[in-house]
Amino acid sequence: MANHKSSIKRARQSQDRRLRNRMVKTRVKNAAKAVRAAVFENPTDAPLQLRAAQSTIAKAAKKGVIHKRAAARKISRLARQVNAATR
Repeated sequence: MANHKSSIKRARQSQDRRLRNRMVKTRVKNAAKAVRAAVFENPTDAPLQLRAAQSTIAKAAKKGVIHKRAAARKISRLARQVNAATR
């Protein structure tokens, strides 16, 4: 455990950030899961789910929770699945 005052604060900040980042990552995973579920269950609803997921993923990338290229890759893969299902 940290001993100095500054390292105690840094440990506390790191813990807060870790929890916040975990919530954002969970939100991204749930959004992607909703898109994949919509592709199989209701393809007409999939584009709406994709737009919501794109927003969620882009926000996570903007905050630095996930890398911007990883976000682009996730969005691209989801969009390919939606486009294949709606054709």
